[in-house]
Amino acid sequence: MENQHETTQGAGSADAKADIYDDDGVIRASFLAHIGAAIADRDTITLKREVGGLHQSELGDLLEALIPEQRHALVGLLGKDFDFSALTEVDEAIRLDIVDNLPNDQIAEAVQELDSDDAVYILEDLDQEDQDEILAKLPFTERVRLRRSLDYPEESAGRRMQTEFVAVPPFWTVGQTIDYMREDQDLPDSFTQIFVIDPTFKLLGAVDLDQILRTKRAVKIGDIMHETRHAIPATMDQEEAAREFEQYDLLSAAVVDENERLVGVLTIDDVVDVIQQEAEEDLLRMGGVGDEELSDTVFATSRSRAPWLLVNLATAFVSATVISQFGATIEQMVALAALMPIVASLGGNAGTQTMTVTVRALATKDLDIYNAGRVIRREVMVGFLNGILIAAVIGAIAAAWFQNVDLGYVIAAAMVVNMLAAALAGILIPLLLDRAGADPAIASSVFTTMITDVIGFLAFLSLASWWLHLG
Repeated sequence: MENQHETTQGAGSADAKADIYDDDGVIRASFLAHIGAAIADRDTITLKREVGGLHQSELGDLLEALIPEQRHALVGLLGKDFDFSALTEVDEAIRLDIVDNLPNDQIAEAVQELDSDDAVYILEDLDQEDQDEILAKLPFTERVRLRRSLDYPEESAGRRMQTEFVAVPPFWTVGQTIDYMREDQDLPDSFTQIFVIDPTFKLLGAVDLDQILRTKRAVKIGDIMHETRHAIPATMDQEEAAREFEQYDLLSAAVVDENERLVGVLTIDDVVDVIQQEAEEDLLRMGGVGDEELSDTVFATSRSRAPWLLVNLATAFVSATVISQFGATIEQMVALAALMPIVASLGGNAGTQTMTVTVRALATKDLDIYNAGRVIRREVMVGFLNGILIAAVIGAIAAAWFQNVDLGYVIAAAMVVNMLAAALAGILIPLLLDRAGADPAIASSVFTTMITDVIGFLAFLSLASWWLHLG
């Protein structure tokens, strides 16, 4: 996740950013060498001057660009001046590498300075023993708030929420509320809503800040509050919560527990991170690489990719079995062996196109039981029309290439059949996996490829065998 919180410490000027990045948005080699030299010389003055003013995202980029030894040294040399929020901007492997090399006392001290959502993001990947030790060193109130967030399921709204918010009773006046916001030092740095609660912390409503500014001081909060129509259950999946923000154009939303008591607030900056994270996960899963990151080790990367390669191997043997049944046919006409990869390749690509659109539509809830039939019919028609187009082209090429018009007809017919199969597989397999409760992004590509290969080879070689038999 890449948080976009704007902090006073992290806000760098445009000129500073120009000094750090080149025109392609990559950290300049000269800046990296300058920081590397300062680290080697243990020049803390230079490091604090050059690094201390970086935005957390810029510091995150710098950490990822440094080699591990330099990373550890930089964090150590900066000491209390190191901005721990930058750890939310780096790959998980780098974050854990840095945190594992720090004493829990230092982590506990740094966590107290972070927003609760950033603190949870750093703590959630630690071993339970380290988590408990760090939390034990925090003040009671802070410890309880972080523990409550950590107790919610992974990738839930409760994990992503901030536990810092502004809440007042409905009988307060606007004047009392304004005075409270001016005087209380423990309020969040930035917020757009004030929530209204009863004595049991049950959420009653909310008031936007612009409404506060437009209302006279004597007016009661209860008279100007509006119902929070989009309160987010803490156990709701973060992707579902992000969809609420997208659908209703929210800037922030209250997070409530099972008793509808206010426990936190989800803000748009966190939701943007969630949307990006979920999109990346879907893309990686469709490629069969899980939650792989660029900073992962060779062994971890290999372990992540190997299972689906083995599944691919198994499905490839299914295709090979189909081909083996037509050995005599292939022996009679070697041209079939040259043309088979074309049938499989085009069918596989067509299936992947349909599957990609389907998986994304399922993820965004644009495809459901009400429009599934219409979308299936559309994809079948698209597959048929593209099949006709590709069949005409490949049929003409094959006929001219091998000086055999009948062979052109055979591969053209097989192509139409395979394009129709690709369209059906590309939409039905994700739908069936989703219906079964499985993630369609994970397994759809493997089975779609298998079906297009099998149907393509079966149609092409069966038609060729029939044609040779007639001949």
